[in-house]
Amino acid sequence: MTKAISILLMLGMVVQIIRPLGFPGLKRRMDFWKIAVLAFVIWTIALLAREFF
Repeated sequence: MTKAISILLMLGMVVQIIRPLGFPGLKRRMDFWKIAVLAFVIWTIALLAREFF
């Protein structure tokens, strides 16, 4: 599951650098770091959920 999440979010970052997605907060190419922060948070939650459940 974490591999699938990481691949999807990495693809989102690449697309954001090539052509901005236009979502609120993701209007510029430089905003790809926000996707990286989101990826880190989702990845951490997935790992913690797997650890405790």
